[in-house]
Amino acid sequence: MKKMTKLIAVGFTAAAIFLGTNVKAQTIGTGVRLGIGVEGLLPTGNLHDVSNVGVGITPRLQFGVADNLGLTLTSGYLNYFGKELGNTGVKTKSYGMVPVKAGIKAFVSQNIYLSGEVGAAFETSGFGEVKGGPEYDTNTKLLASPGIGWANQTWDVGVRYENYSGQSNNFGAVGLRIAYGFAL
Repeated sequence: MKKMTKLIAVGFTAAAIFLGTNVKAQTIGTGVRLGIGVEGLLPTGNLHDVSNVGVGITPRLQFGVADNLGLTLTSGYLNYFGKELGNTGVKTKSYGMVPVKAGIKAFVSQNIYLSGEVGAAFETSGFGEVKGGPEYDTNTKLLASPGIGWANQTWDVGVRYENYSGQSNNFGAVGLRIAYGFAL
């Protein structure tokens, strides 16, 4: 599963680079833009064992390097709400992360883009902590996220897969990001 997720991330990134340098559809321009996004997240893998849903807020800087190609820097805060473990009456605590990612965004046709980001996710609470139980150490996870989206000069709507790996634990989330952007 780890290798497949990494291959998918590499594939999206390679496609974004290849298509982004050969297609002249959308114009990003060569400037700096800031987008403020809200996120809806659906946990997968081991993360689904401790949470059913997550939300986040993510500011993203975009540096236009060509008419249809931009470099991105994304951070923010993601919160995965805790859930009851089976029918035990034991509930996990919310699981928080601060992602820091750098990436590429390449337009492949009018308003449609492929993206790829890689970075680190810093836990703000221990994975799988239960309410009333001991606190776990927080860790840093490797974060890779391929995505696809639609954007114009103001709005950006994207879907991506977030893969977190590290400390012998690999899990992820499917994310929907809706952002409002403007030039700086």
